[in-house]
Amino acid sequence: MSRVVIIGGGPGGYESALVAAQLGAEVIVVDSDGLGGSAVLTDCVPSKTLIATAEVMSEVRAAAELGVVIDEDAGVSVDLATVNARVKRLAAEQSADIERRLIKENVRIVPGFGRLAGPDRVLATLADGSVETLEADAVLVATGAAPRTLPSAQPDGERILTWEQVYDLDERPEHLIVVGSGVTGAEFASAYLALGIEVTLVSSRDRVLPGEDADASQVLEDVSIRRGMQVLSQSRMESVTRDGDTVTVTLTDGRSVTGSHCILALGSIPNTAGLGLEEAGVTLDEGGFITVDRVSRTSARGVYAAGDCTGVLMLASVAAMQGRIAMWHFLGDSVHPLNLKRVSSNVFTAPEIATVGWSQQAIDAGEIDAEAVMLPLSGNPRAKMQGVRDGFVKLFCRPGTRIVVGGVVVGPRASELIHPISIAVTESLTADQLAQAFTVYPSMSGSIGEAARRLHQF
Repeated sequence: MSRVVIIGGGPGGYESALVAAQLGAEVIVVDSDGLGGSAVLTDCVPSKTLIATAEVMSEVRAAAELGVVIDEDAGVSVDLATVNARVKRLAAEQSADIERRLIKENVRIVPGFGRLAGPDRVLATLADGSVETLEADAVLVATGAAPRTLPSAQPDGERILTWEQVYDLDERPEHLIVVGSGVTGAEFASAYLALGIEVTLVSSRDRVLPGEDADASQVLEDVSIRRGMQVLSQSRMESVTRDGDTVTVTLTDGRSVTGSHCILALGSIPNTAGLGLEEAGVTLDEGGFITVDRVSRTSARGVYAAGDCTGVLMLASVAAMQGRIAMWHFLGDSVHPLNLKRVSSNVFTAPEIATVGWSQQAIDAGEIDAEAVMLPLSGNPRAKMQGVRDGFVKLFCRPGTRIVVGGVVVGPRASELIHPISIAVTESLTADQLAQAFTVYPSMSGSIGEAARRLHQF
């Protein structure tokens, strides 16, 4: 029986453990932070739980247009302490669910800090300081990443916060400054704005979400500004300081903005220091991320890696797939190398932005020859009924074959609407095949079918 030792209990770790156990391996998970990792305990699950509350607030504010009258004297407000208590409770429950599942599959869980002592040996330092040596036929490293900070912008856990610390707030910020306009910054800025909090977003780039579809980013920025967000584009942060209850963000051009709280969304750094990786023959890139191939192998024989510590694509779904692929590969099961062009992703802002496959940017750069069609949601019957005016469906297909190679959805629950496009991309369906699948009338998904019909070539 092969023995697999996994360092880290995030999505890449626990999903690989499940696969390895089901394929008959002896599996040990060494984890010091809690099963589920940051995805469950401090990142994905908590942030999306917070956003779920924000979505309800947005719907309540739009209720009057639909004929629902809310007593103006009573008003609508949010109890942030209650919200955050629920966030942390759900995260803990999810972590416990994962632990129960692993135990059911006979996975041994070692609470401790794991490090490599060569490619086939893991040293687990336990809470009492003792060290357990674990021999392994294969090791998988899934230690995740942590919020990036700067010497000039140090979090204090009270008013200057990383995205892991926001759930300790028990009072509403009067004015929240979010530094960073990538996915994390945009999501928190959008969520807290929906909760009725004044928000200023500091972006060093010329637009919010510079890595996303430009049309989608423009819709989000327009909607955010219309709802009251102040967006400072091309404004690079120099420092963040605190004086009592006031936080000041100083910009490199000499301007400054003051608020009551600040969230630092400056990216992530991999949790790879002190793991004995390089000594074991594992190659790291300049940023400290573990270099892996498409089946999650590192440069050290028998050592695999999965998740944010690899820097491949920082999504829980990708981490989980990397972990599964690693175990399928090591244990000789059927395996398909990771294909990032089939990954669907979502930015949980208001409106949401979901993407899959090739992008408009790649098409414009000549990386692939594809045709595009964009259909605004404002013409969709269901959208009209729900008072939705912002958003669109965009599809890309290859000329000649008409195979769908990518798409973008911007709108409410775009994370759910992207799935049929994801299936089309994965299965190499043509625009006509996608168009001929029935959609419910009226439905938001009807716009996907309509966009596909507009790609029909006579």
